[in-house]
Amino acid sequence: MNQPVKRHHRYSYEEYLSHEEASNVKHEFLAGEIYAMAGGTAQHAALAVAVSSTLFTQLRGGPCVVHSSDLKVRVAATGLATYPDITVICGPIIEDPKSKHVVLNPTLLVEVTSPSSEEWDRGEKLSHYLQIPSLAALLLVSHTSQQLELIVRLADGSCTRTMASAGETLEIPNMNVRLSLSVDDVYAGIEVR
Repeated sequence: MNQPVKRHHRYSYEEYLSHEEASNVKHEFLAGEIYAMAGGTAQHAALAVAVSSTLFTQLRGGPCVVHSSDLKVRVAATGLATYPDITVICGPIIEDPKSKHVVLNPTLLVEVTSPSSEEWDRGEKLSHYLQIPSLAALLLVSHTSQQLELIVRLADGSCTRTMASAGETLEIPNMNVRLSLSVDDVYAGIEVR
Protein backbone atom coordinates (compact mmCIF):
# COMPACT_ATOMS: atom_id res chain seq x y z
CA MET A 1 0.00 0.00 0.00
CA ASN A 2 1.13 3.52 -0.65
CA GLN A 3 0.41 6.69 1.31
CA PRO A 4 -3.19 7.42 2.33
CA VAL A 5 -4.99 10.24 0.56
CA LYS A 6 -5.51 12.01 3.92
CA ARG A 7 -4.38 11.06 7.42
CA HIS A 8 -6.45 13.45 9.53
CA HIS A 9 -9.84 12.16 8.44
CA ARG A 10 -11.14 8.61 8.80
CA TYR A 11 -13.46 7.81 5.94
CA SER A 12 -16.55 5.65 6.09
CA TYR A 13 -16.90 2.92 3.50
CA GLU A 14 -19.68 4.95 1.88
CA GLU A 15 -17.39 8.01 1.62
CA TYR A 16 -14.73 5.81 0.04
CA LEU A 17 -17.22 4.51 -2.55
CA SER A 18 -18.23 8.08 -3.39
CA HIS A 19 -14.60 9.16 -3.64
CA GLU A 20 -13.79 6.18 -5.87
CA GLU A 21 -16.65 6.84 -8.28
CA ALA A 22 -15.40 10.40 -8.82
CA SER A 23 -11.74 9.44 -9.17
CA ASN A 24 -9.78 8.46 -12.26
CA VAL A 25 -7.23 6.69 -10.02
CA LYS A 26 -7.80 3.38 -8.21
CA HIS A 27 -7.68 3.30 -4.42
CA GLU A 28 -7.73 0.62 -1.75
CA PHE A 29 -9.72 1.11 1.45
CA LEU A 30 -9.00 -0.27 4.91
CA ALA A 31 -9.91 0.86 8.42
CA GLY A 32 -11.07 4.33 7.42
CA GLU A 33 -8.03 5.09 5.23
CA ILE A 34 -7.98 5.51 1.44
CA TYR A 35 -4.74 4.44 -0.27
CA ALA A 36 -3.81 5.42 -3.83
CA MET A 37 -2.60 2.43 -5.82
CA ALA A 38 0.66 2.79 -7.72
CA GLY A 39 0.74 2.23 -11.45
CA GLY A 40 2.25 -1.04 -12.65
CA THR A 41 5.34 -1.67 -14.72
CA ALA A 42 5.30 -3.18 -18.21
CA GLN A 43 6.54 -6.44 -16.65
CA HIS A 44 3.71 -6.44 -14.09
CA ALA A 45 1.10 -5.79 -16.77
CA ALA A 46 2.52 -8.49 -19.06
CA LEU A 47 2.50 -11.10 -16.27
CA ALA A 48 -1.11 -10.24 -15.39
CA VAL A 49 -2.16 -10.61 -19.03
CA ALA A 50 -0.27 -13.89 -19.42
CA VAL A 51 -2.03 -15.44 -16.41
CA SER A 52 -5.38 -13.91 -17.31
CA SER A 53 -5.31 -15.17 -20.90
CA THR A 54 -4.36 -18.69 -19.79
CA LEU A 55 -7.17 -18.74 -17.22
CA PHE A 56 -9.64 -17.26 -19.72
CA THR A 57 -8.84 -19.89 -22.34
CA GLN A 58 -9.30 -22.77 -19.89
CA LEU A 59 -12.43 -21.39 -18.19
CA ARG A 60 -14.29 -20.02 -21.23
CA GLY A 61 -17.84 -21.30 -21.55
CA GLY A 62 -18.02 -22.70 -18.01
CA PRO A 63 -19.38 -21.40 -14.74
CA CYS A 64 -16.19 -19.47 -13.90
CA VAL A 65 -15.50 -16.00 -15.34
CA VAL A 66 -12.13 -14.21 -15.37
CA HIS A 67 -12.12 -10.49 -14.47
CA SER A 68 -9.38 -7.88 -14.87
CA SER A 69 -7.96 -5.55 -12.24
CA ASP A 70 -10.85 -3.18 -12.91
CA LEU A 71 -13.08 -5.29 -10.66
CA LYS A 72 -13.12 -4.22 -7.01
CA VAL A 73 -13.33 -6.93 -4.33
CA ARG A 74 -14.38 -6.31 -0.74
CA VAL A 75 -13.50 -8.55 2.18
CA ALA A 76 -16.71 -8.19 4.21
CA ALA A 77 -15.15 -9.57 7.39
CA THR A 78 -12.35 -6.97 7.52
CA GLY A 79 -13.60 -4.09 5.36
CA LEU A 80 -10.68 -4.21 2.89
CA ALA A 81 -11.72 -3.03 -0.57
CA THR A 82 -9.12 -3.59 -3.28
CA TYR A 83 -8.47 -4.38 -6.93
CA PRO A 84 -6.75 -7.77 -7.30
CA ASP A 85 -4.77 -8.18 -10.52
CA ILE A 86 -7.13 -10.98 -11.58
CA THR A 87 -10.38 -12.19 -10.03
CA VAL A 88 -12.18 -15.39 -11.00
CA ILE A 89 -15.77 -15.87 -9.88
CA CYS A 90 -17.49 -19.24 -10.29
CA GLY A 91 -21.26 -19.01 -10.35
CA PRO A 92 -23.44 -15.95 -9.82
CA ILE A 93 -21.75 -12.72 -8.75
CA ILE A 94 -22.62 -11.42 -5.30
CA GLU A 95 -22.44 -7.64 -5.33
CA ASP A 96 -21.80 -5.57 -2.24
CA PRO A 97 -25.22 -4.22 -1.16
CA LYS A 98 -23.64 -0.74 -0.98
CA SER A 99 -22.21 -0.73 -4.52
CA LYS A 100 -22.83 -2.64 -7.72
CA HIS A 101 -19.16 -1.96 -8.58
CA VAL A 102 -17.90 -4.21 -5.76
CA VAL A 103 -18.06 -8.01 -5.53
CA LEU A 104 -17.92 -10.16 -2.41
CA ASN A 105 -17.46 -13.71 -3.71
CA PRO A 106 -14.22 -14.36 -5.61
CA THR A 107 -13.25 -18.01 -6.09
CA LEU A 108 -9.65 -17.38 -7.21
CA LEU A 109 -7.58 -14.23 -6.75
CA VAL A 110 -4.28 -13.53 -8.49
CA GLU A 111 -1.73 -10.96 -7.37
CA VAL A 112 1.41 -10.16 -9.35
CA THR A 113 3.99 -8.97 -6.84
CA SER A 114 6.05 -5.82 -7.23
CA PRO A 115 8.77 -4.18 -5.16
CA SER A 116 6.21 -1.86 -3.54
CA SER A 117 3.50 -4.49 -2.94
CA GLU A 118 5.20 -7.83 -2.28
CA GLU A 119 5.31 -7.57 1.52
CA TRP A 120 1.65 -6.43 1.62
CA ASP A 121 0.53 -9.12 -0.91
CA ARG A 122 2.23 -11.96 0.96
CA GLY A 123 1.39 -10.70 4.46
CA GLU A 124 -1.53 -8.62 5.66
CA LYS A 125 -3.43 -8.58 2.36
CA LEU A 126 -3.22 -12.38 2.19
CA SER A 127 -4.67 -12.65 5.71
CA HIS A 128 -7.57 -10.43 4.62
CA TYR A 129 -8.19 -12.50 1.49
CA LEU A 130 -8.27 -15.74 3.47
CA GLN A 131 -11.30 -14.43 5.34
CA ILE A 132 -13.43 -14.47 2.18
CA PRO A 133 -15.68 -17.55 2.54
CA SER A 134 -15.94 -18.20 -1.22
CA LEU A 135 -12.19 -18.02 -1.85
CA ALA A 136 -10.84 -21.41 -2.93
CA ALA A 137 -7.34 -20.31 -3.93
CA LEU A 138 -4.93 -17.41 -4.23
CA LEU A 139 -2.10 -17.28 -6.77
CA LEU A 140 0.98 -15.11 -6.23
CA VAL A 141 3.05 -14.42 -9.36
CA SER A 142 6.63 -13.38 -8.61
CA HIS A 143 8.19 -10.35 -10.27
CA THR A 144 11.75 -11.38 -9.28
CA SER A 145 11.93 -15.00 -10.46
CA GLN A 146 9.98 -17.44 -12.60
CA GLN A 147 7.88 -18.69 -9.72
CA LEU A 148 4.21 -19.17 -8.98
CA GLU A 149 2.90 -19.73 -5.45
CA LEU A 150 -0.55 -21.20 -4.95
CA ILE A 151 -2.37 -21.05 -1.62
CA VAL A 152 -5.37 -23.41 -1.58
CA ARG A 153 -8.06 -23.48 1.07
CA LEU A 154 -8.94 -27.01 2.20
CA ALA A 155 -12.38 -28.22 3.33
CA ASP A 156 -11.41 -27.86 7.00
CA GLY A 157 -10.45 -24.19 6.49
CA SER A 158 -6.70 -24.75 6.63
CA CYS A 159 -4.46 -23.87 3.68
CA THR A 160 -1.73 -25.53 1.69
CA ARG A 161 1.02 -23.79 -0.30
CA THR A 162 2.50 -25.10 -3.52
CA MET A 163 5.38 -23.53 -5.42
CA ALA A 164 6.16 -24.03 -9.09
CA SER A 165 9.30 -22.83 -10.89
CA ALA A 166 10.64 -22.88 -14.43
CA GLY A 167 9.80 -26.14 -16.21
CA GLU A 168 6.92 -26.94 -13.85
CA THR A 169 3.14 -26.78 -14.12
CA LEU A 170 0.83 -25.74 -11.32
CA GLU A 171 -2.57 -27.41 -10.97
CA ILE A 172 -5.30 -25.20 -9.47
CA PRO A 173 -7.98 -27.32 -7.74
CA ASN A 174 -11.57 -26.47 -6.73
CA MET A 175 -12.41 -24.57 -9.92
CA ASN A 176 -15.10 -26.87 -11.42
CA VAL A 177 -12.69 -27.66 -14.27
CA ARG A 178 -9.14 -28.95 -14.63
CA LEU A 179 -7.08 -25.80 -14.47
CA SER A 180 -3.30 -25.57 -14.82
CA LEU A 181 -0.62 -22.96 -15.40
CA SER A 182 2.74 -23.67 -16.98
CA VAL A 183 5.40 -21.46 -15.41
CA ASP A 184 7.28 -21.38 -18.73
CA ASP A 185 4.15 -20.21 -20.58
CA VAL A 186 3.37 -17.49 -18.02
CA TYR A 187 6.91 -16.05 -18.14
CA ALA A 188 7.56 -16.60 -21.90
CA GLY A 189 9.18 -13.45 -23.27
CA ILE A 190 8.94 -11.59 -19.94
CA GLU A 191 12.18 -10.64 -18.21
CA VAL A 192 12.15 -10.93 -14.43
CA ARG A 193 14.73 -9.28 -12.18
